[in-house]
Amino acid sequence: MDPKSDQYGRPQVVAKYSTQQNGEDTNSTGICPAALGTKDQQPAAYSPKTGLFYVPTNHVCMDYEPYKVSYTAGQPYVGATVSMYPAPGGDGSMGNFIAWDAAKGEIVWSKPEQFSVWSGALATDGDVVFYGTLEGYIKAVDKDGKELYKFKTPSGIIGNITTYEQGGKQYIAVLSGVGGWAGIGLAGGLLSPDNAAAWHGAVDQGRAQGDEAAVVGTAGLGAVGGYAALADYTTLGGQLTVFGLPD
Repeated sequence: MDPKSDQYGRPQVVAKYSTQQNGEDTNSTGICPAALGTKDQQPAAYSPKTGLFYVPTNHVCMDYEPYKVSYTAGQPYVGATVSMYPAPGGDGSMGNFIAWDAAKGEIVWSKPEQFSVWSGALATDGDVVFYGTLEGYIKAVDKDGKELYKFKTPSGIIGNITTYEQGGKQYIAVLSGVGGWAGIGLAGGLLSPDNAAAWHGAVDQGRAQGDEAAVVGTAGLGAVGGYAALADYTTLGGQLTVFGLPD
């Protein structure tokens, strides 16, 4: 941010990463974070005891090439070919679950995850924090990020972890069912390394031949390559899993 500029409060544009400035049919590479953002739509949790926010995050970059596209009902409408991949410096991880000190503006601890963390977070009065992973694990960590417990649910978790009391007993519940851009590949049977490579090849061939239909058909699948391994860990589906806490 530049406080002396008329654009104060607006991010400064770095031309080589600006898809708007570079224009149509120019592939801008190495854009970090990707269109998913560093944090997606899922909620973070705040603990008044620790004074920390517990935040699910993405660690993903992308290449992005805008092009003119006509709207087709029922088809992804992105107006670009997008390729997503793990951000540098994360040992191949595409997500982190972090504890954030907003007063100091710093990360207190960070727990890497193989895929983006798209679940909501839950912080309890007992200093236990819950979150879910795209592979389908619900995890419990302590206030220092040490893993206390994990359980593999039937599908990837993008829902919110919740707690309630019934008859004097406390329960933890989570709905699992993978979705979002990672879920597009699973729903279409596209998520495997071979299929991801074939998808990228089809995009490149369509672009080289000027075949807009071939490129448009893959426009919404930018996450397929980045999340290709997800099919090795989980499947589609929706199921509510409830845990009873010990007395």
